[in-house]
Amino acid sequence: MNPISFLKRVKTKTYLQIFGGIVVVLTLFRFIASDYWWVRIFDFPHVQLTVLTVVAFLAYFIKFDFKWRNDYIFAGALLACMLYQFLKIYNYTPLASFEIENATEIVEDKSLSFYTANVFQKNKEHEQLLNILDTINADVLLFTETHKEWQQSISNRILDRYPYRIEKPLPNTYGMLLYSKLELVNPKIKFQVDDSIPSIHTKVIMPLGDTIQLYAIHPTPPMPLHNPKSTERDKEMMLTAKLANKSNFPVAVIGDFNDVAWSQTTTLFQRISGLLDPRKGRGLYNTFNAKNPLMRWPLDHIFVGPEFRVVTMERGEDINSDHFPMYIKLSLEPEKATEQKLKPPTKAEIENCEEQIKGSSMSLKDVY
Repeated sequence: MNPISFLKRVKTKTYLQIFGGIVVVLTLFRFIASDYWWVRIFDFPHVQLTVLTVVAFLAYFIKFDFKWRNDYIFAGALLACMLYQFLKIYNYTPLASFEIENATEIVEDKSLSFYTANVFQKNKEHEQLLNILDTINADVLLFTETHKEWQQSISNRILDRYPYRIEKPLPNTYGMLLYSKLELVNPKIKFQVDDSIPSIHTKVIMPLGDTIQLYAIHPTPPMPLHNPKSTERDKEMMLTAKLANKSNFPVAVIGDFNDVAWSQTTTLFQRISGLLDPRKGRGLYNTFNAKNPLMRWPLDHIFVGPEFRVVTMERGEDINSDHFPMYIKLSLEPEKATEQKLKPPTKAEIENCEEQIKGSSMSLKDVY
């Protein structure tokens, strides 16, 4: 090999090593025990990191030297990262088993459906969502990022079909509106962590008299200027998980969690609450960012107790928001709950949960 060809080969290999090294570092960020936004943000683009890791691994073999030990070490590191990345999202592919099984029987009076959407407060194209609501027949509707203007538009359009409602429009992008065809019992708006971030707690009475406990949340995301840590988001999720765990009724928790399904926080939320994720075994159902097909991940969630089974689930149509809606129809089959019930949380998981809510009062402030 002449000197020029050798230098070009070395230069290309150096670039590939730098690229692969960045991928390895980004993967290792997940193991840093910190709640700062610049660490937690790497929980989100997990699928994208998986693709980058595969690309880095395959590209490196273009210049792989089978006689050089360091190449084996570097390729091994990339392979380990690739396997780790894939295993984190494996449960959200059709290759995995369902965490919530399909309904074994469909009885309309024992079915419950949810439609949840972050409307994007600055979105002026209300009619796009309102036209969809004319065809959506969900029992319960939840809208987040809603102010007075959104409240008036939605409420006027569905007034005759959804007699039960809890409305807390706010100008700070954390307004919440919940509408139901089914009776709501003891509905409350609570501020679990911050006086400006509401959540909705209510019981829902199904047609045959079954009682469901519903929590709707929209915790704050970790952001560099407004909220540099994920502490408040994590607290609200853990507080809600504990409430779900203590409930005597089948539970559903819905909303924009500002967290991805595979993160440490959402995983702990599931372990503490005992709630199941209908995405597992069915797909990612990425809801954000609706405006960018290359940078999407699942932020809007519907978690339910083992008493439920899935009839149908889908990501909703575009509503001109930066989020896609989520729709699910469930069958209440409590007699089969033990077949898919999660194991109780470990002592370490309970302690981790308590650590995350330390300093946050469990006596929640009610609005009504």
